[in-house]
Amino acid sequence: MPSLDDLKKRIKSVKSTQKITKAMKMVAAAKLRKAQESAEKGRPYSQKMQNIILNLTNSINDPQNAPKLLVGNGNDKTYLCLVLTADRGLCGGFNSNICKLAKTNFKKILNEGKELKIITVGSKGLDQIKREYGKFVIKKFNFKEKKQITFVEAEIIGNEIINLFNNNEFDKCILFYNNFKNVITQIPQAQQIIPAEKKLVVEENKKERNSYEFEPDEDEILEDLLPKNISTQVFKAFLENAASEQGSRMTAMDNATRNAGDLVDKLTINYNRSRQASITKELIEIISGAESL
Repeated sequence: MPSLDDLKKRIKSVKSTQKITKAMKMVAAAKLRKAQESAEKGRPYSQKMQNIILNLTNSINDPQNAPKLLVGNGNDKTYLCLVLTADRGLCGGFNSNICKLAKTNFKKILNEGKELKIITVGSKGLDQIKREYGKFVIKKFNFKEKKQITFVEAEIIGNEIINLFNNNEFDKCILFYNNFKNVITQIPQAQQIIPAEKKLVVEENKKERNSYEFEPDEDEILEDLLPKNISTQVFKAFLENAASEQGSRMTAMDNATRNAGDLVDKLTINYNRSRQASITKELIEIISGAESL
């Protein structure tokens, strides 16, 4: 059984940890507000760009000569998986959930006899992936020195992906990240960015489609717009990840603070019981000594 001094030190240690987790929760809450605003403001832009590309796609004069970034190169042999995670821990299951979805897709790709290539962004994702799939990692990025990731970093990754595609290094590219819903809920997403996914266009955009007049022609616009769209989708994933990371950290630190409080209460009860037992023992010894005299 631990001594009174040991229990006292343990209680003091847990209280110190509780103060740290409480402070981290407050910092995460402050950062979350800004990150959530950025993610919500970025969604309409990326969605509108997707819709414009789909509208342009439907107006292409010669589908066979359409840009490869849009329709692919006709092959389905090599997959490039871009996994976006955080560079810092203590954020609950944020990194694990992304890696879990990514690993499920890795396994499926390899089981189908396809070739797999991986690019990781964030050291925490790399740590989890390299145990099983380290030999498939061809490039790794981390932005630990950056306080806030901007479009510049997204463009660096976007250009890297486009260069690999132009060199016929892969046929399809899938992006993995967490989609922010609220503080408690972040949903892991797998989005195919090359070739572009053909989603249904909103009804109002269908009405607008026929009224568009393009200058220069659609093919030329797509040649310029598609590379920008890759960087835009990567940046959107960064923004969603930033909000999800802070939301997950806030929840994790709140749970840690509560658990520390419960542990302090439990240790305090044990300390009081041990102290009471020690006092009782001393009293018995004193009384027994007095009676012997």
